[in-house]
Amino acid sequence: MLEPNVIEPLQETLRGGVIRPGDPEFDDARTIYNGMIDRRPAMVVRCANVGDVVRTVKFGRDQGVETAIRSGGHNGPGLALVDDGLVIDLSPMKGIRVDPEARTARVDAGCTWGDVDHATHAFGLATVSGVISTTGVGGLTLGGGHGYLSRKYGLTIDNLLSADVVLADGRFVHASETENPDLFWALRGGGGNFGVVTSFEYRLHPVSTVTAGPMFWRLDDLETTLRWYREWLPQADEDTYAFYLTARVPAGDPFPEDIHGEQVCGLLWCHTGTEKEAEAALQEARAVAEPFFEGVGPMPYPVLQSAFDGLYPPGDQWYWKGDFVRELSDEAVAQHVRFREVPTPQSTMHLYPIDGAVHRVGQEETAWNYRDANWSMVIAGVDRDPKNRDLITRWAREYWQALHPHSAGGSYINFMMEEGPDRIRATYGSNYEQLRRIKAKYDPENFFHVNQNIEPAT
Repeated sequence: MLEPNVIEPLQETLRGGVIRPGDPEFDDARTIYNGMIDRRPAMVVRCANVGDVVRTVKFGRDQGVETAIRSGGHNGPGLALVDDGLVIDLSPMKGIRVDPEARTARVDAGCTWGDVDHATHAFGLATVSGVISTTGVGGLTLGGGHGYLSRKYGLTIDNLLSADVVLADGRFVHASETENPDLFWALRGGGGNFGVVTSFEYRLHPVSTVTAGPMFWRLDDLETTLRWYREWLPQADEDTYAFYLTARVPAGDPFPEDIHGEQVCGLLWCHTGTEKEAEAALQEARAVAEPFFEGVGPMPYPVLQSAFDGLYPPGDQWYWKGDFVRELSDEAVAQHVRFREVPTPQSTMHLYPIDGAVHRVGQEETAWNYRDANWSMVIAGVDRDPKNRDLITRWAREYWQALHPHSAGGSYINFMMEEGPDRIRATYGSNYEQLRRIKAKYDPENFFHVNQNIEPAT
């Protein structure tokens, strides 16, 4: 237990605030995106700047307390929090500087992707991120990061130019291809194992208006359309991005009321080429099976990026499982057909393309190992009502267990719950031992272990 006489000297040195049990802000400070998570830290330090981070890391080490790092709080298994320990909360650190000439952005670790999109879109620029704009930049980037622009521009880490990091011993270092390059290698996919990243420098690309939105087929068309999709998508030009999904039609705009709640399969499109090129790709999909709903059209990229925000607000119950997928075999398609009906209105399965530009980076160039996978699959059981927790958890697990034998073996770490060291090892494959050596260099005592943990080499 951390006594007030231990905490107060730290508090006096901080620009940010310290929140403890009993404080009016405590419940807000310990609430993250996944409503399943109910943890009670001994203290949450809301860091205003890098100096606060340095002081708080040193405090955690000196006091020997379990320490977690929170950026956006979207971590599925709740590894942004820790019971009875210390949370280093980066959310107040919101600075962004865009250099439109160099096409780069320096982004503080408390930003969300919505913050980044707002800043970069003013210049007609964007970088690769996820599909929900309330996600924090920190966790998504350190896990690798994939989204609508990945076939064209790679993973988020392929667009990371440098990072500022507070190490476990309190030192502040810069990581890039030329400074601490081994640390930079590990940060690109190795998660929060190596330090507290306080800012990221990203490469930006000319992306402003895209042709995007949902196309839904009847659920009876799943086998036909998924068999077509598995062959079509890898051959499509890299301006064409479409992830495959099973879901229920959301209750709200732009969907007509008479189809709300209907079980569907379909594609969520993002085309970065011309409208004529996008229309040609859409026609190929229409020729396979007649869609019963289309909501595809030109839109500003940030509109697409925030399209899921209202459907998936903070506080829902989440249980997800993921895998990398090289090929969608006939047996895998049959299992998707078997589990095609989702158990609750927000539950879903997505197959995110990670080919194209992602494949042009070597397997050992970054910590991300599965450069030959074509999809990153997530099966997400989601519901607002805690009474459905067991239902969505059971569905996600059973669906995943049926498909896992047809997967590449590992998973995107941002789509993992707490699944044990074997799953982490499988996710990093041949890069795992190198990550352990780098961990031993920068965090030999495994101070940063409240994460998808890579234990240091001995």
